[in-house]
Amino acid sequence: MRADLAPQYDPTQLDTALYARWKAAGVFTAHADRTTRLGGDRVPFVIVIPPPNVTAVLHMGHGLNDTVQDVIVRWRRMAGDEALWVPGTDHAGIATQNVIERQLAQEGRTRFDLGRDAFVERTATFVTETGGVILKQLEAIGASCDWTRTAYTFSPELSRAVREAFVRLYDAGLIYKGHRVIHWCPRCLTSLSDEEAEFADERGELYQIAYPVAGHPDRRLVVATTRPETMLGDVAVAVHPDDERYRDLVGQHVVLPVVGIEIPVIADPYADPAFGTGVVKITPAHDANDFDVGVRHGLPMPVVLDEVGALREGADASGRVPESLRGLDRFDARARIVEMLRATGQLVKVEPHQHAVRHCYRCDTVVEPRLSDQWFVRMAPLAKPALEALRDKRLRVLPERWEAVYVNWMENIRDWNISRQLWWGHRIPVWYCEGCGGEPIVSREDVAACPRCGGAVRQDEDVLDTWFSSWLWPLSTLGWPNEEARDLAAFYPTDVLVTAPEILFFWVARMVMAGCFFMGREPFHTVYLHGTVRDMQHVKMSKSLGNGIDPLDVVQSFGADALRYTVIAGLGLGTDVMLDPTNLEQSFAPGRNFVTKLWNIGRFILQNLGDAPAPALADIAPGRLTRADAWILSRLDAAIAECDTALGPARPDAARGGRWAPGELYAGLRLSELVEAARRFAWNELADWYVESTKPRLGGRDGDVARAVLVHAFDAALRLLHPVVPFITETLWQAIAPRGADEFLARAAWPVRRARDDDAAREFELVREAVGAIRQIRAEYNIAPGTRVAARVTGAQDRSARVLAHEAALIGHLARADVAAGDEPGNGEAAAHAVLSDGSHVRVPLAGAIDLGKECGRLRGELEQIASLRAGIEQRLGNERFVTRAKPDVVAGERRRLEELTTRAAQLTAKVHTLCGG
Repeated sequence: MRADLAPQYDPTQLDTALYARWKAAGVFTAHADRTTRLGGDRVPFVIVIPPPNVTAVLHMGHGLNDTVQDVIVRWRRMAGDEALWVPGTDHAGIATQNVIERQLAQEGRTRFDLGRDAFVERTATFVTETGGVILKQLEAIGASCDWTRTAYTFSPELSRAVREAFVRLYDAGLIYKGHRVIHWCPRCLTSLSDEEAEFADERGELYQIAYPVAGHPDRRLVVATTRPETMLGDVAVAVHPDDERYRDLVGQHVVLPVVGIEIPVIADPYADPAFGTGVVKITPAHDANDFDVGVRHGLPMPVVLDEVGALREGADASGRVPESLRGLDRFDARARIVEMLRATGQLVKVEPHQHAVRHCYRCDTVVEPRLSDQWFVRMAPLAKPALEALRDKRLRVLPERWEAVYVNWMENIRDWNISRQLWWGHRIPVWYCEGCGGEPIVSREDVAACPRCGGAVRQDEDVLDTWFSSWLWPLSTLGWPNEEARDLAAFYPTDVLVTAPEILFFWVARMVMAGCFFMGREPFHTVYLHGTVRDMQHVKMSKSLGNGIDPLDVVQSFGADALRYTVIAGLGLGTDVMLDPTNLEQSFAPGRNFVTKLWNIGRFILQNLGDAPAPALADIAPGRLTRADAWILSRLDAAIAECDTALGPARPDAARGGRWAPGELYAGLRLSELVEAARRFAWNELADWYVESTKPRLGGRDGDVARAVLVHAFDAALRLLHPVVPFITETLWQAIAPRGADEFLARAAWPVRRARDDDAAREFELVREAVGAIRQIRAEYNIAPGTRVAARVTGAQDRSARVLAHEAALIGHLARADVAAGDEPGNGEAAAHAVLSDGSHVRVPLAGAIDLGKECGRLRGELEQIASLRAGIEQRLGNERFVTRAKPDVVAGERRRLEELTTRAAQLTAKVHTLCGG
């Protein structure tokens, strides 16, 4: 075989063509009929991709998430599973609608100018033309998705699943329409779920306002609020039933400032006597807690803020908003009301206040609590089996610390607001009769007329929360609700869900609930929550912050494998990945350097194989293997074992009912440990030791043995590394041996450890020790790299003496030394010595290797410098004032430094004695 690899690896010339070959050969395509669930002989292994927004482009968060998934999927494909990685995109209702609305704003129009049908059509056209770009970009980083199964949450098939889920939940009494306070985004003009209204700490102001007691001009109740603009909707003030200070006022009234109407004083446990004045204002239409109080007391619920966050008299609010305030934005109204209160002497105090404020997760607008009619899912019945799956060990969350967060959320779950006042999304499948006005009609199919009276019907205007389609993703992508679908039978439940912790509630927990309700079991057995990509100041990377890294820029400059290696090597379980957006060279050089090293190993092997393929290791008689051969094969076994341990069990044991065993529950998926074990074998052991040891042999009589072992070890190294760096490993694997057109490393077998107890391998460790000792002596005495030295190795026992004598030439080759073995009396010449772990001895004469006079002068000068430093430290430590007054860590540091200098002085003194005669 001729060496035909270029001097340098150029991914821009090789990777795209290689990926096209993988796709054309169907390497990533899974086959349902080959799975054990449908009578085949392969165990299925399935991952569903967290679907990116259909209009998204690749960023480093995707780069990390999808690389992690690809590493796991490629591993299981090589392990013999029928591995399926389902790709797809999310229609992303609120995000995609925002994109189109911004386009319209640039044209001076709004969605209302277009009308609903035209807006939806324009959005669909935009998605068709620009959507899915991110999926093509995933190919650039090597994602081995089954592209024949690409899904889309707004496709007809998945839309059918959405309707089916809604109808089943409605029929089960788990979906209802409620009138309550929800989170409202005045920018997106839609309601949000609890999880979509994200808290952010902000510095605001706390206003104390006096409410005069009606009929008692000398008394007043002081309440505190951060939102004075909502006071126009106050319907009561509340005190605790046991608060003696206000017991006589319960049942009386106070005068609402600005408005001038009387509202009652009520007793309710919601008021905390220990907080502030113990009096709280009750605004049921604009605060969720106040709403609950209002329901308990049967209070009116006037709405004083409209959908865009402006003061207006809404339902039950007649006469509550003064003319001068109507139409004002909530924040402008706040300032105006504060001035009005100040003018009337009713503003008691204003003080700085740090508090958590909810923001829209899409546009970051401050969310407004608002009374509204919305559709909800009752979550408590769904949460119960999802909690049981975790407690029964059928489901695990890695890292395990997130399990407590999952449990806490499930135990305190609130009903899910699933309706959105948007136009882009799955329209709620509910119709209302314009004629008989009977119960709403909930249907899987479109309704043209009322089934009761034949009258005209209108469909509910709202669409479903995007997450309502996403929570069905592991089911709907496999064919649900068609329970006869082959993919559903073959591949559900899936195996591992890889995502970021921030959507544990948005998506992961809800998928578990959906799987348990609709399919009777959890949709996966492992949730792997990886860290976040951050810059060197620990700030999450974001395009808007200007600290992001474009993965495609990295691929163009360093190659996909360098990107993949870097993020996986830096990914401890649950830890963040730190990258420097201002210095891509520094961030990705380790990955590029490793890829380069791997390429150079491959070139060396190819250059020494000749035209004929290397013989198979199985064809080499064991007796022909050298100690170096035995050692590298034992190190390969150790590397395979380390990689297998890092990856861990692929699934819980079926014999345990699909429950994780205690010793396996939190084991595996330590991907940084996988890459380090494989890297150490390929670089530090195979390249640095074995490849160097074979160079004298390749042209000799046992060159065939060296080539067989070398190719076998390198082949296995490529297999271990393939999930992490697939492009270069596939390219090298194709080159080192003849391959069929349909033969790929991507579906070659994962290496298997072969139990060995080889004395020869252990004996080679003594050879490595001897080489290391000579190299250390060279370094300590500054012997020039090109200077060969003489060395004598003496075994402490017959066996070690025999090993060292037999391997003397190899030791010399690796240490750049002329090595002799056996005892020889010293002649008094200057020499350096080292003792090996078994007592064997290495001696290197220094005369001729270094300038003894110059070296003696250097050593004595360093000794004098150390003596001066020691004297200074000893003087300080002998000063009682210093020891008693200096910080303890400073004193301890001085003592450590003195100990280090003393040790170094002893070493130098010994060298001076050896080289200079005292």
